[in-house]
Amino acid sequence: MASMNRVTFRATMAQVSVPASSANIGPGFDSLAIALDLRDHYAAQILDDATFDVDVTGEGAEDVKKDKNHLVIKAMMKGFDFMGAKPRGIALRALNVTPHGRGLGSSSSAIVGGLALSRALVLGGEELLTDEDLISLATELEGHPDNVAAAYFGGATISWMDSSISETPRGRAVRIHVDERIKAIAFIPENHLATSKARKLLPETIPHTDAVLNTSHAALLVHALSHRPDLLFSATEDHLHQDYRAEAMPKSATLLKKLRAAGVAATISGAGPSVLVLHTGTEQDADDIIHAAGAGFTAKKLAISAQGVAQN
Repeated sequence: MASMNRVTFRATMAQVSVPASSANIGPGFDSLAIALDLRDHYAAQILDDATFDVDVTGEGAEDVKKDKNHLVIKAMMKGFDFMGAKPRGIALRALNVTPHGRGLGSSSSAIVGGLALSRALVLGGEELLTDEDLISLATELEGHPDNVAAAYFGGATISWMDSSISETPRGRAVRIHVDERIKAIAFIPENHLATSKARKLLPETIPHTDAVLNTSHAALLVHALSHRPDLLFSATEDHLHQDYRAEAMPKSATLLKKLRAAGVAATISGAGPSVLVLHTGTEQDADDIIHAAGAGFTAKKLAISAQGVAQN
């Protein structure tokens, strides 16, 4: 099944799964993220007919578009366009597991999943759309590279906007090792919070002392995640964004303060309103943290996902 520029589509279906992700991890605003073992599943096939057949089940299924404007489809089309391909139609099946609008990277999962599907559906796709290209395109769609990097690579990631290789800054990322002892608990509320709304609450400037604190803690966090999880509590302290956003998620802010007052390495997950805890304790320790947190949230004990996007 051929297309423009001699690109050849695969006739078979492609399937991928993509982990949820938590960005910032406290001080690493727009630069650090970690993948969580909560995976969305997508399957797609090229159609001869000019139609977009989209079926979605699971989290947020009733709220997403089921046509060419579905985010996975939009990401696929961006990937195809980059590779010089133009399919007439696409059939997409999506099983959403990651909660939407809770700061757990659901949009990044869709974007990375769509780009990975486009690459898998083109012969020689990995040469036409490299890892660097994929991260750059995903960043263009998402607006920042942190969640998409963790969703793609798995583990923990450091991401940045690089203007040294082109006039337009490109999203780039590297993966860092995560100590195998580290586990997560996500406290997920019922309410949603749009990232755009959360960003509007941030000030134009911050005190120099807060900038120094966050810079040092973000650097320490890389070491804590990879080698010294005993330093996670100190390393996850933030003075850059969480306090400024508290008014938009008062229950989450209260839970965050309660957990940190007890010495637990808790952060707001991404733009919120979920709260993420990183710990190295036993199952009983995790249960104790959940019990101490109280009601109002759905608590999920999660492994750190060592694997990013996976082709099934």
